[in-house]
Amino acid sequence: MTLQWTGFYAAWIGLITLALAWRVVRQRRLLKIGVGDADNRDLTLRIRAHANLTEYAPIALILLGCAEASGAPLPLLHGCGAALVIGRILHPWGLSGGRGGYHIGRLVGTLLTWLAILAGSLYLLMVAFS
Repeated sequence: MTLQWTGFYAAWIGLITLALAWRVVRQRRLLKIGVGDADNRDLTLRIRAHANLTEYAPIALILLGCAEASGAPLPLLHGCGAALVIGRILHPWGLSGGRGGYHIGRLVGTLLTWLAILAGSLYLLMVAFS
């Protein structure tokens, strides 16, 4: 069995991860900051945007893969996968665009990511108990 759709969404998350990592590296080189953030707010936000993705995406992708392997319906897989990818694009955009990190993109991005994790978790619990 292949996890075609999990792979599809994981590929997008991989590209987003690289884009966010590049934003951190580019800012570090510009500011000549090798380690840490030197109390530079913009660099701190870029680091957090990348870190937040690496904190949430793995569990969401694991849940997506388990759901796909257990025969989840395509609308659920695509709903969770799309919510994850869109959420992981909106979150760093919002984190960078708001004062103190407060921005609608960050809020919606977080909610979409949590929704993908919640839906995957509930589906897998339903499967386990059925």
